Amino acid sequence: MKKFLFLAAAMMMFALPAANAQKVNTSSELAKLEKADAAVADAKKGIKAATWMARGKAYTDAFIAPTKELGRGVPVQVLQMNVGQPQDMVEGELMGQPMIVLVYEYVDVYVSPDAYMIEGWNQKKSIKENLAETAIESYAKALELDPKQATKVAEGLNTLANALAEQGDALNSVGRILDSAKAFETAFRAHSVSPEQTPDNNYLFNAGMQYTIYAASATDAAEAMASFANGERVFCEAIANGYTDDEGNIFYYLFHCYYGQKEANRELYLAKAKETLLKGINLFPKNSTILDGLMQFYTAEEGVGDPAELVVMIESSLKENPTNYDLWFGRGRVFNALNNYDECINSFIKCAELRPESFEPNFYVGYFIIEKANALVNELNTNTGLDYDQYEAENAKINLVYAEAIPWLEKAHTYNPTDVGTIEFLNSLCFRLRDMDGMMDKYNKYHELFVATR
Repeated sequence: MKKFLFLAAAMMMFALPAANAQKVNTSSELAKLEKADAAVADAKKGIKAATWMARGKAYTDAFIAPTKELGRGVPVQVLQMNVGQPQDMVEGELMGQPMIVLVYEYVDVYVSPDAYMIEGWNQKKSIKENLAETAIESYAKALELDPKQATKVAEGLNTLANALAEQGDALNSVGRILDSAKAFETAFRAHSVSPEQTPDNNYLFNAGMQYTIYAASATDAAEAMASFANGERVFCEAIANGYTDDEGNIFYYLFHCYYGQKEANRELYLAKAKETLLKGINLFPKNSTILDGLMQFYTAEEGVGDPAELVVMIESSLKENPTNYDLWFGRGRVFNALNNYDECINSFIKCAELRPESFEPNFYVGYFIIEKANALVNELNTNTGLDYDQYEAENAKINLVYAEAIPWLEKAHTYNPTDVGTIEFLNSLCFRLRDMDGMMDKYNKYHELFVATR
């Protein structure tokens, strides 16, 4: 890659005298690890919790050492002072953005070319293999030998878990998705050792999401299958722990993990995939991602079920809880997917009745009335058997449908007057209907607002 020669010269002005190498004392860290290993192997020392605690800390410190001084937003001058000068400086990019890449022994550091701040990094190697795993094993052994050390074990492993989570985030940003997944899962394992520490199931969710994303893009079928299986494993563990993310997307990702394994046992995994989506939409009826997944699943896989059974499921839930806003919202989405616009609109009208002074339901009533009218226009345009007068008569009827959307959108506009989408709809609708009584005045009003948003 081409060197940033002009920037290299500029950065030399900021640089403090330093060795041309990363300030990681590898030999010292390895000596500490060797000493810790020897201590736990000693017949007398190895039966003491303190010995294993010390080993856990030594391995944690060695794990953290290569990235200890790194952090997003850290200025280049501070980086060079604490880490040393890079071995090289080249062009690169991070998440699609151009970056300066500072090449060190253990890490490549990504720096923004305008602010000279750290934006991310890629750790290329470790001081020793399996540092985090060995640290976890050491702390677990200390706890086994002396349960009274639970608090100290939790403190040590919390430091490790935080470093692992930071590593998972950094690895994700440079496209090392599978390594990112493993880092997040190991962070969860670190949190799970001591009874004084509550495991963070978000780590499992992040790991599962990364396993799923990696599997979806893997070119090797066996690798993809294995990663889907890992995603299934950690998602199921999180759900068994009582975890769901706020929107219920864990069920959508778990669905993909099952669906991705269908070649191994089609009947089993299709059944699990369907069950997961149905459970997800029952718990999170507003989740459009799960709903879209269900509709695609039903249409892509012959024999798994009729999309209409979603209606039956939601109607059954509404009998038990008829004032559940989210269920009515989900019902509207299902009927829209089934192209039943009248029932879709009725569902969102019910949402508006439940939350009359809310932007969302009023907007969606108007939006789906427009969708209904658009569908009627498409149908009209495919009817080649009409003469001019017949076409204009039908078009006039459709305009009356469009007009039904306006009071709902105007009400939505009163609750959120800055929403650009609502203004755009009102602008275009009123222009289309400008020959109707009062519509030209409305058009002038909303067109002025529309222009102001451009």
